Amino acid sequence: MLVSEFIGRCLQDVEGSAVQCSNSHSVPYLKDWHFVKEYPEYVAYKTPMFFCDDWLNLYLDNYRMHTDSDTYQENNEICCSDYRFVYMGVKGSWTPLHADVFRSYSWSANVCGKKRWLFLDPSQHHLVFDRNMKNCVYNIFDEVSDSKFPGFKKAIWLECMQEAGEIIFVPSGWYHQVHNLEDTISINHNWFNAYNLSWVWNLLLRDYNEAKEYIEDIKDVCEDFEGLCQRNLAANTGMNFYDFFTFISRFTLANIVLLCYINGRHGNITQISSTIPQHLLMNLGSIRKVALEMKDRHALKGNQDRAVDIIETLENPRFCKLCMDIGRTFAMIHEESHLSFDFESASAGEIADLTVLKAYTSSEFYTPEDLVEFIDNAVAEHGDCYINSSVI
Repeated sequence: MLVSEFIGRCLQDVEGSAVQCSNSHSVPYLKDWHFVKEYPEYVAYKTPMFFCDDWLNLYLDNYRMHTDSDTYQENNEICCSDYRFVYMGVKGSWTPLHADVFRSYSWSANVCGKKRWLFLDPSQHHLVFDRNMKNCVYNIFDEVSDSKFPGFKKAIWLECMQEAGEIIFVPSGWYHQVHNLEDTISINHNWFNAYNLSWVWNLLLRDYNEAKEYIEDIKDVCEDFEGLCQRNLAANTGMNFYDFFTFISRFTLANIVLLCYINGRHGNITQISSTIPQHLLMNLGSIRKVALEMKDRHALKGNQDRAVDIIETLENPRFCKLCMDIGRTFAMIHEESHLSFDFESASAGEIADLTVLKAYTSSEFYTPEDLVEFIDNAVAEHGDCYINSSVI
């Protein structure tokens, strides 16, 4: 429905005193409104500094998550364009128990109104699932069946109230249920970065195995069983192995491009005081760790048709914009205004200097092994003093 229709519905319910029960399924709640994408010129807010290292939305500002025509729909462009949302709900509206998409972090800022949050530590998440770990409790305030959810009563809930002007941070994997105690408007982001990238991969692997299990009985008669598994994974989870590999490949290139750029502009990164190179190297270490896990699981085995073309990527204006967006973000986070100015004023050719990168760049990434080898070569060239850090 139109927003105007939603507002009209809310006003009708308030006037009719229809909103009496916080568990009512008929209470109107506008969720996942892609306000930033729909009104790009209207800068309603700035992302708080704590949450700016946001790989997911930086990426989606420059690329689509899916390139498969079976997965991506032109008329659905806004709906899969980013993970920045506005929520609007009248008193009594609520969100059922869940963990966030991709097992990302999330933050939620109340513009007005009051929310009640209930959280469950990831170590206890099995307590809200059935015996087969397939179905989760929908509403923790319902009469929950002991036979279906035998561990539910053992769950220990953390509860807090969020007032207007306050922000809640939700770590990866924390199940939560949220109730609007007043008419409420909030801004919400889902995001991930180097610190929780492994959560994303672990979710994809779990959901892939589940998707594969569901259709195992047609494996012998299906011409492209693996392709079907990946399409189902993308439809159910929001990305598949190919999407994720493309994502981490482009972020690998972007981090290395920035290392090369800083090194070229300011000398050897081991000799300068900037903390940005250390951050970039930590990012590469996190990606390398996940790529090794993909390798061990034989993800993308036999992948020849969905390779990431490195030179084509480097020459793409969208990739140069991604690099500059990442560079400006890190300069802001680390309060290094001189580098922020550099990233603002640099040309695309200066940022992605192909003559430097081609020295140790193969033509394409086909497998996680390719990515690991590329990271090792680049780090040895530009950040050898960090190669033995705990992150790498």
